[in-house]
Amino acid sequence: IRPSIDLVFLACRVHLIETSDGLVLPFTRFHPLWGSANSALERWLDAYYEDGLHEPRGWNVGRVARLSNELLGGEDNLLSDHELSHMIVDWGQYIDHDIARTPESVSRVPFGGGSDCNDSCCYNSPCFPIQVIVSRPSILQKGSQSSGRECLQFIRSASACPAVAPSGSKTFPVRQQLNAFTSFIDASTLYGSSEGLGVELQNIGSDVGLLQSNTKYTDNGRELLPFVRNDLPSPCIQAPGTEDTFRVECFLAGDSRANEVLTLTVMHTLWLREHNRLARSLKQLNHHWSAQTCYQEARKIVGALHQVITMRDYLPKIIGPEAFEKYVGTYRSYNESINPSVSNVFTTAAFRFGHMTVSAHEYRFDEHFQDHPNFPSLPLHEAFFAPWRIIREGGVDPLLRGMLATPAMRPFPEGQMISELRMKLFGLNEVKPLDLAALNLQRGRDHGLPGYNDWREFCALRTVHTEKDLQEIISNQRRVQKLLKVYGHPGDMDVWLGGILEDPLQAGRVGPLFACLIGRQMKVLRDGDRFWWENPSVFTAGQRAEIARHSLSRIICDDSGLKHVPRDAFHLESSPQAFVPCKQVPGGTLSWASRLLH
Repeated sequence: IRPSIDLVFLACRVHLIETSDGLVLPFTRFHPLWGSANSALERWLDAYYEDGLHEPRGWNVGRVARLSNELLGGEDNLLSDHELSHMIVDWGQYIDHDIARTPESVSRVPFGGGSDCNDSCCYNSPCFPIQVIVSRPSILQKGSQSSGRECLQFIRSASACPAVAPSGSKTFPVRQQLNAFTSFIDASTLYGSSEGLGVELQNIGSDVGLLQSNTKYTDNGRELLPFVRNDLPSPCIQAPGTEDTFRVECFLAGDSRANEVLTLTVMHTLWLREHNRLARSLKQLNHHWSAQTCYQEARKIVGALHQVITMRDYLPKIIGPEAFEKYVGTYRSYNESINPSVSNVFTTAAFRFGHMTVSAHEYRFDEHFQDHPNFPSLPLHEAFFAPWRIIREGGVDPLLRGMLATPAMRPFPEGQMISELRMKLFGLNEVKPLDLAALNLQRGRDHGLPGYNDWREFCALRTVHTEKDLQEIISNQRRVQKLLKVYGHPGDMDVWLGGILEDPLQAGRVGPLFACLIGRQMKVLRDGDRFWWENPSVFTAGQRAEIARHSLSRIICDDSGLKHVPRDAFHLESSPQAFVPCKQVPGGTLSWASRLLH
C-alpha cells in the first residue's frame, strides 16, 4: 500500500537529522515520505518569489490577462492532429490527475481580514486576482475595493507544511505547495490517496473485492460510478427543468475531479469496470481467496496497466522517440536513492501543455461513428460537471467513439487556446467563467516558478536573449513580436508560455524544454517506484510478458459496448472503417488472468 498522510501536520512531525554538510534528511533509510500524499511538490530549482519567501512575482497590473488575450486568443482556427486521436488528450488529463492535485487555500477570506476573494480585486493572500485592463465583460467581476479595476478570481494554492530549518537557523522557510495525491502512477484516480477514501470506495459487502458501483443506474447493464453520499445535494449541473426528485448527483471516484468533463468521467468509469472484471475473474480462479486479496491483486494489475499505457504508448508520442531515449530510456531497476515526487514545474507548467490540444467539442457518435441522432455532440463548456448526461444521454459508448475517432488539436504554429477554455471555463465553486490560460500563468507565479531561461539552462538548452534567439525556437514570427512587445525581454518570459510556444520536436507534440521536463519527471516516477511493474520483485517474467500484451484498446473492448477499436487507441485511423474487431486485440481474456497468477 502506498504511503499516505491524511493530515498535513503529520508530515511536520517526522524526525529530521542534520548532516555534516548542512543537509536535513528524514531519519529513515527508505524515505517513506517521498511521493506520499500531502507532501510538498519537489523543487528542481529554487523558488523565485518577489520577496524571496512567499510573495508572487509579477504584480504589474494586466500583464497576465494581456498575455492570454494577445498571444493565445483569437478565433478557434487550430489545426487537427492528423496522427493522434483525442484519446491522447483525455489520457493525459486522466494520468495527470493520478499523480498530482494541488489544492487551493481552503479560506476565501484574506488571512488579515477583509472582503471575500470573490468581492475584491485587492492582492491580499490567499486572494491573488488577475487584474484585467482590456474589457472582457463576459468573465469579469468588479470588486468593491478595486479602484475602478476589474479582475478574474484567483485563489492561491495551499501551502505545504514549512520545512524544518537546521538547528540554530533564524531564516524563515520558503513557501512550498502541496501534492494532495501520491506522486506515483498507481491508479489513485480509482482507489484514492487516503485510507479513508480507499475504504469508502470499496464494496464492503462483496466477497469478490469489488469497487463500489452505482446502485440506481447502469449503462446498458454495465457499471457506472457511484454517487457521492452527502446529506445535501451535490453541486453538479442538472438537466434543464430537473426536479429535486430526479437529480443526478456528482459521481464518486478516487479523485474529486472525476466530474470535471464527460470524457474524464468516461476514463474513470472504464477503470472501475476493469477492476471489477479482474476481481471477479481472480475469484473464479482462486475460490479460497478473501475479498481483500482479490481487491489487492486486481488493484496491483490495474496499477501496472496504467504504467504500461502511460510509459510505452502515451509518453513517446508526446515528447518524441529521440527525447524519450535521451531523458527516459530503458528501464533498468528500482533505485531507492531517486526521489519520485512530482515536481512543481511539471504539474504547474510542463504537463499543462495539453490545454493547447483540447477540442472545442465533446463528440458523441452512434454505432456507425456518425453524429448520434439522439445525443448530438456538445460544446465543451456544456460537458463540464454534467454527470446527468452519462445517465440520461446514452452512457459511455457514444463519448468513447468520439474520443477514438476524432483528432486532438495541434495548435502549432498559431499557439492558440480554444475560447471554450479561455472564456467559458468554470468550476463548481466559481461565480464567473474563468480563463485557463491566465490561470496557468498566474498559478506559475503563485508557486514561485523561475522563468523560462532558468529552466532552459536547467535542461542544458541555450538560453534566449534576443529576438533572433527567439526566432530560432519559435517559428511563428507574429508570436515572437507579441512576446517581445508584452515582456520587453525574452528573459522575463513565464515558463509555461515559453514552453507551449516552442516549435515541437520531430514526432512529438512539445518543444525541447517541455520534452526535457516531462521526460525527467516520468523517469523519476518510474525509477523511484519500488512497485513499478517491471521491477522483478513485483511480477514474474511470465506475468510481465502477459501484462505487456495489454493496451488501452483492450480495456475499451472489455469494458464498453464497442465492438471495433483502433489497435492503438492514441493513433488516429484514416476512418473508423480501419478499426479492427475486438477479437483481434490481444490481452484481457480469462486465460490471461490465469497465466498471470500461475
